[in-house]
Amino acid sequence: MGESSPLEVKKEGSISWLILNRPEKRNAMAMEFFDQLGRHFAAFDEDPDVRAVIIRAEGESFTAGIDLVALAPLLQGDGASFRETLKKKILRLQEAFHAVERCRKPVIAAVHSHCIGGGVDLLSACDIRLASRDAVFAVRETKVAMIADLGTLQRLPHIIGQGHFRELVLTGRNFSAEEALRMGFITRLCDDRESLYTEARMVAEEIAGCSPLAVQGAKEVMNYSRDHGVWAGFEYVAQKNAAVLLSEDLMEAFKAFMEKRQARFKGN
Repeated sequence: MGESSPLEVKKEGSISWLILNRPEKRNAMAMEFFDQLGRHFAAFDEDPDVRAVIIRAEGESFTAGIDLVALAPLLQGDGASFRETLKKKILRLQEAFHAVERCRKPVIAAVHSHCIGGGVDLLSACDIRLASRDAVFAVRETKVAMIADLGTLQRLPHIIGQGHFRELVLTGRNFSAEEALRMGFITRLCDDRESLYTEARMVAEEIAGCSPLAVQGAKEVMNYSRDHGVWAGFEYVAQKNAAVLLSEDLMEAFKAFMEKRQARFKGN
């Protein structure tokens, strides 16, 4: 019997759970994982019923990172032509994590146990990160003669700052959930997996209760401002709000305030 799909999707109302589902391999990331990840996040982005995504994992570990054995054939070759092909394959893997960041729906990671190497790349592309106390992280690549190439070096310094970032990358050392909380890599620390998933669901439900137009627009503006600078960000948010301020959701927010009730946003 073959292995099950490395990713599984479960929907709870307006929340989609993306589950890393290769526990027998500690959720190590092979090519099928990357291909499916990109497709799933493209689907989440297009689905008007999805307002938030939570990533969690089955098994003992969140992820052991890249499946070096499965991806070893990518390194078999020589010459300039092979190196150019290898570059294109790396760019293809990067696209899967770009899809996580580009998805307009907020993405919450709920991490338990080990989250190594490519797992940090994945988390760096998410919007919000939560962890249980047993979580252990590592930007492990320098310890295995590699350079992290799937997003950690580009995204992580914007999350935790250059000081912590450079130490973690250059040493490749493990860091605990408590340390991750202190440096701002995660924003909430939970006692166990049950409370972790409960907390992740609460955050997702709070997001889902807001206007999806405003939430998705805010995510796009945050990413754009990070990548293009403060002044370009001002121009971009003015453009976004010029569209959103004419929405039915805004009228609903005014009505709900006047009627002293919870707003019911439809994304129109």
